[in-house]
Amino acid sequence: MNYLDFYKLNEEPFSSAPDIKFYYNSAQHSKALVRLMYAVDSMKGLALLIGDIGTGKTTLARRMLDSLPEEEYESALLVIIHSGITADWLLRKIAMQLGIAEPSENKIALLSQLYERLNELYEQHKKAVVLIDEAQMLRTKEMMEEFRGLLNLEAPDRKLITFVFFGLPEIEENLLLDSPLAQRVALKYRLESFNYESTEAYVKHRLGLAGSKDEIFAPEAVEKIHAYSKGIPRMINIISSNALFEGFLVKAKIIEGKIIDSVVADLGITGEQAEQKAVTGPAEAVDEPFIVESVQQGAVQAPVMQEVAQPRQKPAASPQAPRQVQDAQRQADIKPKPKKQEDQDEIDSILDKLEKGG
Repeated sequence: MNYLDFYKLNEEPFSSAPDIKFYYNSAQHSKALVRLMYAVDSMKGLALLIGDIGTGKTTLARRMLDSLPEEEYESALLVIIHSGITADWLLRKIAMQLGIAEPSENKIALLSQLYERLNELYEQHKKAVVLIDEAQMLRTKEMMEEFRGLLNLEAPDRKLITFVFFGLPEIEENLLLDSPLAQRVALKYRLESFNYESTEAYVKHRLGLAGSKDEIFAPEAVEKIHAYSKGIPRMINIISSNALFEGFLVKAKIIEGKIIDSVVADLGITGEQAEQKAVTGPAEAVDEPFIVESVQQGAVQAPVMQEVAQPRQKPAASPQAPRQVQDAQRQADIKPKPKKQEDQDEIDSILDKLEKGG
């Protein structure tokens, strides 16, 4: 017998993996999702979801991805797990996620491919949305300039692409590496830790989904879980999972406060240390020079939030390449130094195509 059998549970209720099945729609998570869905539905360009370690940013990002209907959105979730990626590499990754099978190694040609693909999606009445988790890993001015350049791509009535950054508070400092990009944040929401009521509801929610029909944690135990975890979901999971195992070892049908005290003592957690003891960011556990995880949409789609559903209108005209593209891409993104005149002629031809709308 293991602790799942002892407590009559069908599965692990407090896994630290961001399983959408166990998503808890707290009041603040609901507010965050409604606002982010509004940002992508109206193609605001750049939205920001920030929160401290363990507050549920990744779970919310995956929930949001599953909430974007495939018939309306061309969407992807990229999880940045190392700060060593280059701007050019990320640009090609975004291109692949938006449906460009063979992104060019040449940056100028790649920008042309992206612009043509975004135009194609626009004409299909689809919205291009890229969610980026662990966005605080994007730490270079060059990276910020690339995002600004992409946000310069506009149709007559809206942006051609929208990004949603999910990250630690330091992402705001990274955005300031390119002041014009920081000024383009159209929406920002911050996730805070749970209050006691939310912690209690969260614990009951996850136990219920795991098959529990009986009370397992005494009220005092839940109070201690909240105090030691400081309301951080990841720490709630760590403490609660260990408490279930400890309770099984001592054959306690009801987990009392003293078991929580014992668990946090073994973990070396105090109320002040809890936030720091949360599982470290993924970058610290990776040896590769750069890695980006791509998360595709699941087969089963969650319904779109009704509060942000907007009627989509047929575009009156094909989008034109904006004047900002000429300024940003010529001055920042596209600065080739061809050795041959024919290379220069090809570059001028592509730029001219962008200016005239493809």
